[in-house]
Amino acid sequence: MDVKDEDKSEESKKNHIAYYKSLTKIISDIQQEANLEVDPTIKNHLDERIDAVEKDRKRIREMFPEITNEEWDVNTN
Repeated sequence: MDVKDEDKSEESKKNHIAYYKSLTKIISDIQQEANLEVDPTIKNHLDERIDAVEKDRKRIREMFPEITNEEWDVNTN
């Protein structure tokens, strides 16, 4: 199986920042839903979804290590 090189161009960076921002919104939405949920099975499922999205955010941060944490935070507000 061929492994594709990650595209780290400025266009890719811009697109990944936008995607990162959308993932931040998704996490916020899921957390709100989890806070209202009483069923432990559903709450656990929502927590697992948050973990999966967090892993994707971490992958994006690792692709662009030159972007500081403060810049990521600014881009998600």
